[in-house]
Amino acid sequence: MTADPSSPQAAPIRIAPSILSADFARLGEEVRAIEAAGADWVHIDVMDGHYVPNLTIGPMVVKALRPHSKLPFDVHLMISPVDHFLDAFAAAGADIITVHPEAGPHIHRSVQHIKSLGKQAGVSLNPGTPAKMLDYLIDDIDLVLIMSVNPGFGGQSFISSQLRKIEAVRKMIDKSGRDIRLEVDGGIDAATAPLAIAAGADVLVAGTATFKGGAGAYADNIRRLRGA
Repeated sequence: MTADPSSPQAAPIRIAPSILSADFARLGEEVRAIEAAGADWVHIDVMDGHYVPNLTIGPMVVKALRPHSKLPFDVHLMISPVDHFLDAFAAAGADIITVHPEAGPHIHRSVQHIKSLGKQAGVSLNPGTPAKMLDYLIDDIDLVLIMSVNPGFGGQSFISSQLRKIEAVRKMIDKSGRDIRLEVDGGIDAATAPLAIAAGADVLVAGTATFKGGAGAYADNIRRLRGA
C-alpha cells in the first residue's frame, strides 16, 4: 500500500523531486535514493511529444518504479488527449493524477474520472493559463499545479509573473475551505523556493535542484529547499 498524499504526518512544505532530472539508466535506484534523502512525493512528468515538445515515459515505467518506493507518486500528465490514459496510470500506481484543462475537451469530466478511480485529482495551469480556469473546478480537486515554466523541459528559468497566479490560487483555495495542495513546478531552487512559498505554495517540484551533485548530495539539496 502506498502512502496517503494528504497524510497529516507529512511535512508542511512538501518536496516532490521530479525524476525528469534523474539518471534514467538507474531510475529505480534514484527513486529509492530520494526517498532515503527525505523527499515527500515522487513527481513523475509524462510527456507525449504532442501536447509538449518532449517525450518521456509511459504507464509501464510508472508500474516498474512502484515497488521501489512507498512515497506518493505525483503523476503529471502532459499528454493530449489525456482521458484515454487515466485508467492506465491509475493502475500503474499513481496516487495523484494531474491534467491540463487544454489536454481534453471536458476537464471536469476528466477530474470526475480520476476521482472515480480512487485517485487524487490535480489540475495544472500553464504560464499562459489564467487562475480563473479553476472557478468551477475548485470544489472537486485535490491539487493545483502552477507551472512556473512552459512545460516540456527541465532546467528552465522561473517565470516571475507566476507568483501573482500562485497568490490568486492560494486565495481561491483558502476561500474554498478545502484541503487542496498548491504545487509549483519549474525553475525551483534555493533562490526561487522562498518566493513560491511566500506566495502560497506548499508543494515544491524540483528536478535539477534535487538531483545535482549525485545521490550523496540529495539529502542536503532537499533540506535546502525545505528550509526555504
